[in-house]
Amino acid sequence: MGLIKALTSSTSSALGDQFKEYVTCPSVDKNVMIVKGTVNHGEGNKNPSEGVISNGSKIVVPQGWAMMLIDNGKVIEFSAEPGEYTYDNSSEPSIFYGGLWKGIGDTFKTIGSRITYGGQTARDQRVYYVNLLNVLGNKFGSPQPKKITDEKYGIIEVTFFGEYAYKVEDPIALVANVIGANAKDQVTFDEVMGSQLKNEFVEQITKAITEVMRLKKVSFGDMGMYGSDISDKMNEILSSSWKEKYGIIVTDVAMGDINVTDESMERINKIDDATIFSDAKLQSGLLANASAEALKAAASNENGAMMGFAGLNMANNAGAVMMGVANQNAQAQAATNPAPAPTAPVAGAVTGTAPKFCPNCGTPTNGGNFCGNCGQKLN
Repeated sequence: MGLIKALTSSTSSALGDQFKEYVTCPSVDKNVMIVKGTVNHGEGNKNPSEGVISNGSKIVVPQGWAMMLIDNGKVIEFSAEPGEYTYDNSSEPSIFYGGLWKGIGDTFKTIGSRITYGGQTARDQRVYYVNLLNVLGNKFGSPQPKKITDEKYGIIEVTFFGEYAYKVEDPIALVANVIGANAKDQVTFDEVMGSQLKNEFVEQITKAITEVMRLKKVSFGDMGMYGSDISDKMNEILSSSWKEKYGIIVTDVAMGDINVTDESMERINKIDDATIFSDAKLQSGLLANASAEALKAAASNENGAMMGFAGLNMANNAGAVMMGVANQNAQAQAATNPAPAPTAPVAGAVTGTAPKFCPNCGTPTNGGNFCGNCGQKLN
């Protein structure tokens, strides 16, 4: 007798559920990240059961979105491939990746589950859609100078700015952690990303820049060419907080500019000057240019050309001393790191004699016994 009573009390609902539903994604703003699907009941269904997706119902997946059917807070069906699907609660769960990261299958096994109730309907079934589009134009910058380790200049302080892009790669993880068992019709990108994740991005980008500079052995001024490498490094750093928890990954980082502080720029200039004056060839070029300028100044000296040229000779002598020290350094480096032994010329190859230079001032000797520039005796 109890079975009849149960049948009588549930007849209206059971007959209503026999009319199939047609579930679609509503038109929403581009800032919407997750939205509940719109359920259209059949025209003959005068008493539909809310929160029930009938067996055989149609579910539409639009381009650029992922769809999942949630049963009492658990993901039981998923698809990221555009098209129209028929819900069959008698079959095994299926996943249509649609080009997404294949690891969402593991997420489905961990978070989602196929729930059955002996053929009876669950109390709350919902279809959710997740926006898979690339979210561009997210600005970032360092409000305060950050310390980075430069391959050439060591630890320096910089400020930087740019833009990054991100997208949802694992919709199941996102919905499970954002929606869960709490029914909600719509979630925006701003709600999920918020200030916490954005601040975390700025905090970790400094680390990513430093590590890419070290791996690629490049200086801070060249980092604009390594956006994809910075993106990969950011995903590695943010894996636990972005990807595993919210299913979000960084797709691109565009560095606008990196500027050093005044203190760091002063240090960089000192290092660059030291680099120039430790190179004999660069010194020769600087002294040659200085000599040319000195000749012009001597000719227009207010105390007479002779006084000007006397000063020029003193400068040349000082320059010769500097070049002598530079040459000694160069010879010491050559002794420490000797050049490889010359190989025999290939048959038929054109051979020649390398030009000789004065060891004192670096001027080509042209085969003479004395330097035509400074008078140094040549071997």
